[in-house]
Amino acid sequence: MFTQLNGLLRQLLRQKEGRDAEPSACVIDAQSVKTSTSVHASSQGIDAGKRIVGRKRNIVTDTIGLLLSVLVTAASVQDSVAGTQLLDQVAAEHPRIRKVWVDGGYRQHLVEHAATLGIDMQITQRKPGTTGFTPIPKRWAVERTYGWLMLHRRLARDYETLPAHSEAMIHIAMADLMTRRLTSENTISWRDPTPQTKR
Repeated sequence: MFTQLNGLLRQLLRQKEGRDAEPSACVIDAQSVKTSTSVHASSQGIDAGKRIVGRKRNIVTDTIGLLLSVLVTAASVQDSVAGTQLLDQVAAEHPRIRKVWVDGGYRQHLVEHAATLGIDMQITQRKPGTTGFTPIPKRWAVERTYGWLMLHRRLARDYETLPAHSEAMIHIAMADLMTRRLTSENTISWRDPTPQTKR
């Protein structure tokens, strides 16, 4: 249900921005998040690189940051393993996709798997010696999407009992974001846009 709704909203938003309804390129990335005490130990793991006990959100977005696919796994699952499943989903659901960008965490065998699907995968990395925050070409779109998702407080940590519920919450957050963009409505803020002066 949520995937169909998001697909319709994504097509409308892409057309509003003067793009084709279906994308021809995408970006894949993963984000490890801590889990709450309600999450069963069997559905979480340890991301050794980031030292996080929890789950990993693997998402695919188009080049403007709109969600195409999501897969929630234990944090211990390698990016390339989840990436293989995501690539298969994207190839089946979005046959126009011919290009994908990923970070250095994805292995060479995933590049080869993408080639068998007719998709050109490019691994983008930071330039050696770069310090501080530096947007990486093409990949910044998916990083921005994670920022958008984190505006929804429910996603600041994984509170869901099942990974499928976590995926549904991400779809709901994305639907909210896209409807706001379609209606030109600003994100709700606790700040009063017109502060009252004392009299």
